[in-house]
Amino acid sequence: MAVTETLARDAEALHRVLEKSGGQVRVELSRGTAELVSRLVDARARGEEIVVTPADTEVTPTEAAVLLGMSRPQVRKLVDRGLLEFRMVGTHHRVRVSSIVAFRDAERPRRAQGAG
Repeated sequence: MAVTETLARDAEALHRVLEKSGGQVRVELSRGTAELVSRLVDARARGEEIVVTPADTEVTPTEAAVLLGMSRPQVRKLVDRGLLEFRMVGTHHRVRVSSIVAFRDAERPRRAQGAG
């Protein structure tokens, strides 16, 4: 079964069970969906904020800074160095979420190596 079909089936199952009353639910999910849900629950349990948005969404440098856990001036330096893709809307920068995710994923091994 294709990934999108599996996700659609799992989403339907979740919606069906959530329509019922009660404080707890039981639902069968594919392993991939269960792993995704597990990562979300783990992040919330650690007190992390969870942001779900399409990858082509654009954010301001201030919003990018929040997503990256750094200051807005640091984000502007990344933009100026070409490490974050952006476009101009009038006189304002807009950064694609996909670019933020790519930068964060590329930086994660480097930061882990520096911390170790």
